[in-house]
Amino acid sequence: MRLNKYLAQAGVASRRKADGLIAAGKVMVGGRTVTELGFDVADGQQVSVEGKVIAPQVKKTYLILNKPKGYITTTVDERGRPTVMELVQDAPGRVFPVGRLDEKTTGLLIMTNDGDFANRLMHPKHGLIKAYRAHISGVISKEKLAKLRKGVDIGGYVTAPAYVELVKQGANSAVIEIRIGEGRNRQVRKMFAAVGCRVMELERTAVGGVLLGRLKQGHTRKMTRAEIELLLGE
Repeated sequence: MRLNKYLAQAGVASRRKADGLIAAGKVMVGGRTVTELGFDVADGQQVSVEGKVIAPQVKKTYLILNKPKGYITTTVDERGRPTVMELVQDAPGRVFPVGRLDEKTTGLLIMTNDGDFANRLMHPKHGLIKAYRAHISGVISKEKLAKLRKGVDIGGYVTAPAYVELVKQGANSAVIEIRIGEGRNRQVRKMFAAVGCRVMELERTAVGGVLLGRLKQGHTRKMTRAEIELLLGE
């Protein structure tokens, strides 16, 4: 079995991130460090990541986490900041986040130990629609909404057309629903900044038709088989 697939099935990371661990010299097979991305693991060989022995997991776990503010979407943070891993310590087996939400953004985050599932969801060709609810400061004009729908330059990249709808306009703030099929770093915040709007609160409410619902922040729930199949297009 390819080493990156072995690590993905063991719940260490997606195949793409597993390749990064291999290239960084953090993976050992049979007692020696392996940096070859196409390396095959033979039956019975011991695999370790940063000194910890890894074994493939059989039971797949799929969770929805409502991420609170202040947590980094990664398995380990070099600066010692709290990560989403602290919120899933009771999960059956080791899981990892699919994609990212920035530290200040709350809402739906998928956690799994199925590397193939994660890799499929993150692949750009699938273009899963992600829905957000943004609370912005000030008043947003129809012109700005139109620009967001058409696509805006967020620094050398023009975003694809998006669904953008004004939910509520107050005297000094507004609530806007936005749905995008892209996943660039801090994209929603950058889109609003491109039209002169400051995001005060941002919550991801859905991914590919799977809804966050009433799940409380910091809590998890198991994904249903129907939700998993929905994301896989089955």
